[in-house]
Amino acid sequence: MPTADPFLHHPDPLTREIARGYAGGSFLMDNGDGLQWYTVGTRALVPLGADLHVPTSLRRQIGRFQVAVDMDFAGVLAGCRDRPADETWISDELADIYLHLHRTGLAHSFETWQDGQLAGGVLGLVLGGAFIGETMYHRVTHASKVALVQLSRHLTAQGFVFLDAQIQNPHLARFGTYELGAAAYRKLLKQALGTDADL
Repeated sequence: MPTADPFLHHPDPLTREIARGYAGGSFLMDNGDGLQWYTVGTRALVPLGADLHVPTSLRRQIGRFQVAVDMDFAGVLAGCRDRPADETWISDELADIYLHLHRTGLAHSFETWQDGQLAGGVLGLVLGGAFIGETMYHRVTHASKVALVQLSRHLTAQGFVFLDAQIQNPHLARFGTYELGAAAYRKLLKQALGTDADL
């Protein structure tokens, strides 16, 4: 999909609205008070390619999984929602929106498979050369970590500018995930929006 323009001017009003919101640096969540737009002062970016730190113990797990794009988006979404009610921010409304955005081509899943079964994956939105990770899950131990590593490598090969994890946490920090201030993020996002990259 060339640059972010097709989504920023998409004929579907919902797709267009959400693409423009993310292009402006915001993201959607439902923290129990209804679906809202959020912004944060710093954004967490997962390093691409050789800059990604892969723990030695995880390197041994990578060959145990196969990867795919969009083979089972609904399955990844369901896995990401399969958490206690007080630990999930994906409401029924937001889940329906993700499914809609997948149908219009804005939302995607990067998946790990094992023995023909979905093992885990990362769900995110793609705008030009930006992959904006929304959530991830695993059914098999290490599956989501391997998905993140393989996604980073895949995005590098496809010419993406960055992999956005939105908010830093100890799990992401193990991979060398770093934070950018709002001004630096907006500059990088502008570059990504104009990048011709295809997932």
